[in-house]
Amino acid sequence: MENFFGSNDYTVSNKKVSESCPSNIALIKYWGKYENQIPANPSISYTLNLCKTNTEIEFVAGDTFSVQTFLAGNEESKFAEKIEKYFKNIEEYLPWILKGKYIIRTENTFPHSSGIASSASGFGAIAKCLMELDEQFSGKVDQDFKLRKASFLARLGSGSACRSLYDGLVVWGETKEVSGSSDLFAVRYPNEGIHEVFRNFNDWVLLIHEGEKSVSSTVGHGLMNTNPYAERRFQEAHENFATLKTILKNGDMAAFIKMVEHEALTLHAMMMMSEPAFILMKSGTLAVINKIWQFRKETSLPLFFTLDAGANVHLLFPANIDEDKIQEFIIRELIQHTQNNGVVKDVMRF
Repeated sequence: MENFFGSNDYTVSNKKVSESCPSNIALIKYWGKYENQIPANPSISYTLNLCKTNTEIEFVAGDTFSVQTFLAGNEESKFAEKIEKYFKNIEEYLPWILKGKYIIRTENTFPHSSGIASSASGFGAIAKCLMELDEQFSGKVDQDFKLRKASFLARLGSGSACRSLYDGLVVWGETKEVSGSSDLFAVRYPNEGIHEVFRNFNDWVLLIHEGEKSVSSTVGHGLMNTNPYAERRFQEAHENFATLKTILKNGDMAAFIKMVEHEALTLHAMMMMSEPAFILMKSGTLAVINKIWQFRKETSLPLFFTLDAGANVHLLFPANIDEDKIQEFIIRELIQHTQNNGVVKDVMRF
């Protein structure tokens, strides 16, 4: 196990640092966790490019520990309380972290409650800022270690945030299919194992529902503890990893589509089989899914979907394969099912 504990060899001073971190969308889903944000199964995600969080942290050395946060210019006291708790929880890894006052200014390049994981990009950006401060205070520079530890710290804030620290396809959770994979931090999926067809993808997010979810992801993860199908789901995720590894290598687009959609629907099936059961999909979500299936049946074009833990639909389609026809269909047939004609257009980041 890598040693992420911090040393007392540091000198704090007033500093201001800023970092950006994108969000990500999982293909094999993480749903269910153990203590200290340890995933119950491995997951793999694409990192987005345009949907990111920009964060600036001002550290005032020697002041009484406190956190003040501003989201898009507006002070957010509840978020500040959350970050204070987070900083206290990670003191053993950054011993200087409670030695001053923080003013954190953060903003997202995507709409709030848009089905794009702002906790992933948000904690990813904060973790990168903290490691930049740690480097300046300690004078120690090891870029690979710095990135791994940032992923480790991001995980302790929001599990899936650890995947946002890397570009391309990213794995979190120990699996024999990926050398060096870990429950403690994310790793890049090896580039040599990715066929060219999977390297240039669009992700258009249809904003079916823009309000707060009826059940938070934190609560949803917790309900997996009593879900009668949980263990089988965790086993299936490992099995799907082995299948996906072959698909990624040989470029089988049809099998990739089948796997990604199956994983999305399995995530929501777990919600429906929880006690109490809950459903985060809306009627618009189902309408979009059925239209995608019909479109693919009629045209054989590679438009498909994945879902996060919410109602909004991530439309995935490769660049340069009848891209204009797919985009025309989305605009003509699918956007009408959004709440306010909302769509966020992004690409996968490699």
